[in-house]
Amino acid sequence: MSLDSPLLDSQLVDRLRRVRLLALDVDGVLTDGRLYFQADGVEIKAFHTLDGHGIKLLQRAGIVVALITGRDSPMVSRRAAALGIRHVFQGAEKKLTVLRELCARLELELDQVAYCGDDMPDVAAIRRAGVGISVPGAPSYIRKHADWVTEAVGGHGAVREICDTLLQAQGHWDAVLDTYLHGTT
Repeated sequence: MSLDSPLLDSQLVDRLRRVRLLALDVDGVLTDGRLYFQADGVEIKAFHTLDGHGIKLLQRAGIVVALITGRDSPMVSRRAAALGIRHVFQGAEKKLTVLRELCARLELELDQVAYCGDDMPDVAAIRRAGVGISVPGAPSYIRKHADWVTEAVGGHGAVREICDTLLQAQGHWDAVLDTYLHGTT
């Protein structure tokens, strides 16, 4: 999504400029929400590489990324480690409480947070974050609480859309593009 999209009004763009922390649910946001289990009971998750690269770009721009998920999964720990995400909270039933504690630790206010989730455990964080985000696959009663619903679906580039939009709103986009256009990554 670009900043001149009719889905992003100027007030929302102003709020995106204040974001210093992107907090994400995992299942349904970083994944397509489906749970895969092998015959031996081992859980498998599929993550999109576009989302991962967007997270790396966001972190390079100085925006902290956190994962707050209700499930416990070694796959989440692995993915977070591969992306350099230091703030990972699994088994989090009260996501807003976790988000508030993280903000206190990072000396941030909730209005400096963008939070993306897709289900009932996320709705309080979506409503209280400076920018509450959801995905098209979320139930309508969740999406209606979000400031912004991504065009891309969870697990298929929704997080990349968020990252790119944050980078554009905060004036980092041209530098990111120049880095890749000139091969200086």
